Amino acid sequence: MKRFHVHLHVNDLAANIAFYSRLFGAAPTRVEADYAKWMLEDPRVNFAISTRGAQAGLDHLGFQVDDAAELAALKERATTADMALLDEGATTCCYARSEKHWITDPQGVAWEHFHTLENIPVFNEAAAVPQGACCTPKATAAPQATTQAACCGPSKSSSSHCC
Repeated sequence: MKRFHVHLHVNDLAANIAFYSRLFGAAPTRVEADYAKWMLEDPRVNFAISTRGAQAGLDHLGFQVDDAAELAALKERATTADMALLDEGATTCCYARSEKHWITDPQGVAWEHFHTLENIPVFNEAAAVPQGACCTPKATAAPQATTQAACCGPSKSSSSHCC
């Protein structure tokens, strides 16, 4: 079963944890110095906030799946829709080890499709990830699209990424 995923950049983590805990009627399931996540069942949402990023606001949307077959089905949909796809495969980000790929919608919003394999104690296992770095690919779809400044991303001409 798929779970909708939303990730926001926030300026004040504590104030946002308090706000979203009241809004959702639940405490976060994971809290770190720069990150918090709620795994809600009604509605079924993986909602994450972090202080990592260039500016406050929407970082990315996505779908979290429960197994490799669901991830493969989402990848096939993206491929047949002729979407630019960045396949990270096995990677670490957001305190988790995952299999993932990214697509970008016509507005330039990054969409992450991922299967979480396990939690890890660090945001990212990359050798040197700056504090402001995120895992989201930079938007490249439309000239008028907003840019995710702290990262690089799926484009038809580049396979680089930050996580």
